[in-house]
Amino acid sequence: MIDYNFSYGDLEVYLLIVVRIMSFIFVCPFFGGRQTPNQVKIGYGLLLSILLYGAVPFNPPDYNTVAGYAVIVLKEAMVGLLIGFAVTLCQQIAAFAGAVVDMQIGLSMVSMMDPATSQQVTITGSLYSQYLTMALILTGFYQYILRALADSFTLIPINGAVINSDRMLQVMLDFMKDYIVIGFRICLPIFIITFITNVVLGVLAKVSPQMNMFSVGIQIKIVVGLFVMVFTVVMLTDAANFILINSKEMIQEFVQSLQSG
Repeated sequence: MIDYNFSYGDLEVYLLIVVRIMSFIFVCPFFGGRQTPNQVKIGYGLLLSILLYGAVPFNPPDYNTVAGYAVIVLKEAMVGLLIGFAVTLCQQIAAFAGAVVDMQIGLSMVSMMDPATSQQVTITGSLYSQYLTMALILTGFYQYILRALADSFTLIPINGAVINSDRMLQVMLDFMKDYIVIGFRICLPIFIITFITNVVLGVLAKVSPQMNMFSVGIQIKIVVGLFVMVFTVVMLTDAANFILINSKEMIQEFVQSLQSG
């Protein structure tokens, strides 16, 4: 006969686990997109919390008042938000690359809703974001994200988060460098070709002033940009690999910046 006791203190610990996981799910673009109903998010978070409750080590939180427990809840919410925020930041690299591409080929005014991040992005940015989401699924990166979330309870115990502001600032500065480098790696072929096209159109405008190169150049840049985009789509695999590696490093560094040691 199985005798499993669940006391009021166990409920308090379970609720803290729920807070961290729910905060993560509602921020992480892969799990918390607008296309996912809130009921599904809540049910998935509760189920995942039940599975992790018996697997993660924890000590009963030390508090004396309701305000003390509220502080612990805020700390757990902060940990979940930061882990999900790390994945969201890396997801924005694809949107940044798409924005640069659309600015170069003349489609920057065309925007649409990205279901992964619930934000307005350019049409090429949405295309790159959808490709990155597919790469997440095919490579099983979502499993790594869930393992990182489960391991966070070991590295950052309940009520054990400590904000190291200097380390977190350094992490953000390093990320911004990688953000721009990886973004331009994705759009570099289109950027170079459209830049050369602009130079050629500028020379032709000087050689033949009677030709309206402005109206002609708009169509030429769109055609050339789409043509290059089709032939460089095979390069998105390496770009997705760069983003996934950067996402792993970002999650690890965010978790390390919240550790007490």
